[in-house]
Amino acid sequence: MKHKLAVVGIGHVGSYVLADAMKIGLFSEIVVIDQNKDIAFGEALDQSHATALPSMTNIDVYAGDYEDVKDANVIIIAAGPSIITTEENKKPDRAMLAEENGKNIREIMAGITQHTTEAIIIVITNPLVTMVYIAENEFNYPEGRVFGTGTMLDSARLRYVIGSNYNIAPNSVTGYMMGEHGLTAFPVFSRLNIHGFGEKELDAHFQGKEPLDRNVFSQKVVNGAYDVLNGKGWTNAGVAQAAITLAKAVLLNERSVYPVCTTLNGQYGYDGDIALSMPCIIGENGVEQQLEIELDEAEIKMLHESAAYIQQTMKIAGTGKR
Repeated sequence: MKHKLAVVGIGHVGSYVLADAMKIGLFSEIVVIDQNKDIAFGEALDQSHATALPSMTNIDVYAGDYEDVKDANVIIIAAGPSIITTEENKKPDRAMLAEENGKNIREIMAGITQHTTEAIIIVITNPLVTMVYIAENEFNYPEGRVFGTGTMLDSARLRYVIGSNYNIAPNSVTGYMMGEHGLTAFPVFSRLNIHGFGEKELDAHFQGKEPLDRNVFSQKVVNGAYDVLNGKGWTNAGVAQAAITLAKAVLLNERSVYPVCTTLNGQYGYDGDIALSMPCIIGENGVEQQLEIELDEAEIKMLHESAAYIQQTMKIAGTGKR
């Protein structure tokens, strides 16, 4: 079966999405769309040349426009700046991007919906939860077919720091974060485990570098993001891989469970008034099911704090229930 991908926005993140998509062997056609036509052309041509190498698949990759999404299976939106750093704010907040990228996502969705409402749309653009809410709710797109990478990257960082502490492969750790992709994301420690050994058992069964403390390890996850940002000026590899992982789950109808960003429909007391990250089943129709997992008292408090912050960001972007 022929699978087609459209990548909208080809900056630091979008170029990584394109590179990862070229290597997974699932797409026979990829169109690259960017308001800077020269960059789109150059990136597409560069990847076209790479298809001549023995390790690569012969993929038709080219620069195009919104009319080229009409037969796309998956569209990944990575347009707009991903972070703004100022002298006053050394730990920049994605909410600073709400107004600018709110305009960007509306322009992109307007372009896409002129040509398709069938493709699965995966959003990366920050502030992610607000951009997902706009894309999912302002354009009458079919339910479940628009969602964001959510806290997949935050969750990967959580598993990484837990695995590193106990000298265990990160992919042996089951754990995820919920809420906002950003400052108010929170780890669901009550569900954290290493092959069945839960939060309260880890220190007893695994030799850790330091005891598992919720506050300490939550901060390690946050610090990890800023270590990358301060080191190279942006983050792109992890979130690009998250997007391609989701695209693969869609194309293969995996029905895998990932913490993605989507509008809540009654879960945790929110009904159509907010989007945030929670465990969801991802398959050929996008978000096949939202999974409202029971949280402990501390986690419920953090979820509502994250939701309150998200709603403030939504106001800046001019969206939400009227």
